[in-house]
Amino acid sequence: MAELSLPDLDPVSDRAVFRQIADHIRDAIERGSLPEGAKVPSEAQLMQHYGVARMTIRNALQVLQGEGLTVAEHGRGVFVRSRPPVRRLASDRFARRHREQGKAAFIAETEGAGAKPSVDSIEIKEVRPPVAVAERLAISPDELVISRSRRYLINGQPVETAVSYIPAEIARNTQIAEPNSGPGGIYARLEELGYRLDHFVEDVKARMPLRDEVRALKLAPGVPVFQLIRTAYTVEGLPVEVCDTVMSSDAYVLSYELPAR
Repeated sequence: MAELSLPDLDPVSDRAVFRQIADHIRDAIERGSLPEGAKVPSEAQLMQHYGVARMTIRNALQVLQGEGLTVAEHGRGVFVRSRPPVRRLASDRFARRHREQGKAAFIAETEGAGAKPSVDSIEIKEVRPPVAVAERLAISPDELVISRSRRYLINGQPVETAVSYIPAEIARNTQIAEPNSGPGGIYARLEELGYRLDHFVEDVKARMPLRDEVRALKLAPGVPVFQLIRTAYTVEGLPVEVCDTVMSSDAYVLSYELPAR
């Protein structure tokens, strides 16, 4: 414990002892005294420092793991969890200038932040859309759509999954229905097909992840996700794409510029 200074317990506090200990370690992580990848003091060291039973220490460590701050590695100990680089979701990320430069939004923003973007697990199907998606696209649930499912990674670490739905009568037999949608992504292809984009509507909510999402995004226990559903509209007001995105909440900051008029 010599390399890490932790406070003593407050004997008059009404906060449970294991929560006080968790507070101390959390504060050390937030201050950078325990940086990403650092090993948390062992159970024996913490027991000696605080003068408490092993189960109290384990309860404290379980709190931190449940918050997604630490990970336990069998036979090695408990470590501060490494987090992916934070990607800021700016309000102009779908600006036309990015498409004209031949870069889809994820590629442009990630490279702009000095990180390495990649995409995998690409799957394309022609399916009937979920009812909620059909409503957003203003089509019948019986009409077919092209479904483009993929996973996005930053520096090799998965940060989000996304499924785009485009009416099949628009996307069928185009590059939108190919694994490589080409420079600028599917929005560039839509505009080439004559569907000039005017605006996007996004709905965002936070929730706990489903089991498949935990596996796909390699989420630590206790880490919630953002679910963002975006609808793309043309200048004529026609909805041409709905994208259902699930993002690791510790990899993103939602940042929007809002007019005051």
